[in-house]
Amino acid sequence: MTFEYAPAPESRSSVSISPKYGHFIGGKFVAGTKHFPTINPATEEVLSKIACGTKSDVDAAVKAARKAYVGTWSKMSGKERGKYLFRIARIMQERAREFAVLETLDNGKPIRESRDVDVPLAAAHFFYHAGWADKLEYAGLGTSTKPHGVAGQIIPWNFPLLMLAWKVAPALATGNTVVLKPAETTSLTALLFAQVCQEAELPAGVVNIVTGDGSTGALIVNHPGIDKIAFTGSTEVGKIIARAVASTKKSVTLELGGKAANIVFDDAPIDEAVEGIINGIFFNQGHVCCAGSRLVLQENIADEFLEKLKIRMNKIRVGDPMDKNTDLGAINSQEQLLKIRELTIAGDKEGAQRWSPECALPSKGFWFPPTIFTGVTQGHRIAREEIFGPVLSVLTFRTPQEAIDKANNTPFGLSAGIWSEKGSRIFWASQQLRAGVIWANTFNKFDPTSPFGGYKESGWGREGGRHGLSAYLKGFSHE
Repeated sequence: MTFEYAPAPESRSSVSISPKYGHFIGGKFVAGTKHFPTINPATEEVLSKIACGTKSDVDAAVKAARKAYVGTWSKMSGKERGKYLFRIARIMQERAREFAVLETLDNGKPIRESRDVDVPLAAAHFFYHAGWADKLEYAGLGTSTKPHGVAGQIIPWNFPLLMLAWKVAPALATGNTVVLKPAETTSLTALLFAQVCQEAELPAGVVNIVTGDGSTGALIVNHPGIDKIAFTGSTEVGKIIARAVASTKKSVTLELGGKAANIVFDDAPIDEAVEGIINGIFFNQGHVCCAGSRLVLQENIADEFLEKLKIRMNKIRVGDPMDKNTDLGAINSQEQLLKIRELTIAGDKEGAQRWSPECALPSKGFWFPPTIFTGVTQGHRIAREEIFGPVLSVLTFRTPQEAIDKANNTPFGLSAGIWSEKGSRIFWASQQLRAGVIWANTFNKFDPTSPFGGYKESGWGREGGRHGLSAYLKGFSHE
């Protein structure tokens, strides 16, 4: 039976977008000198104009953050700091619809994901870290730890609000102040968060937001007044940052790319595994650093599994991200769409077999259909390079050790998935896999209490959980 879904559009009435934005420095919005457009990737409509931060803007933000750190925030008790984080979390919940709609308009992800995943998780990170603010001595990090001071934070475009929460909440809980740069294409929810900081009466300068492109980010990384850098983004930029801070006393955490393997053994519950693979690669259009972009499938169930996977992919609804029925939204930018096309064309040329369900893509905006490649080998670019789109590469294996070898044959090590009904096999595989986050019989499950981060070229350090607090404290023994 085929079900037809009538459109169920989310209203834009909860959101008010200014025609032009400046920066948020010292508790106030200040005008920028030059601007660039931010667009809705689903329609190419210009939503607003965003300021591009200059050296003087970054200088002003760092100065405001230092003043707030020395004069207010570092002197405040953990209990009082925690109250501000609780307040921010509650306001984010109260304005949840506003945040969700704005995120979907600016980013292109389905409103269902913004509403049900991004915004609730972002608020949960502030609630969780608010609880730690007056309990740091019980975190197992020692009793003589101190905040770094001013944290420079640079976040990506795939989860703009959630990555802001991952960075800002632990920084504030541990007593640091912040200079944050959101991604060039997705700054609007960070600027709305600035309004939340004002509404929560957060002391001026504790959180500063300077928008801009990569040049603005470089100014933050290289600023002598920054004590700690936290970056989430591409491995290439992460390497540039690592080189830039290597000769300084700055502390750094990097959460970078991934090429996660989802291993499906022949005793796995196939229908559940198919659903997990779908969630692992097509959630957020595959714009997920820990996406399960490689399916490593046991050979004797490969035909049955792929048949069921294709049936399930035929049910994916691609289209207007503001429609509550949509499963797969727009690619975030023209630049990212071109990268996805380049790598999938390479897959064709190298002999892999492409398959996509029949789906009508909108004529305007940036779109790519859900896609799988079979006949993939370890040498293919689509098996080695991060595509960061709704593209799944399928490899097969015969023995469990072969599965592990193929899964680990990557410069990345951020995440992995294991599908099996045998607990002993899951424990064995999880010990063999070189990945920071390993899911068993599920995928893409996140919680503020659980640390997240990778090995090898997937980054340094952890975010979230008790472990994530250590990145924002000096004097911790692991430094």
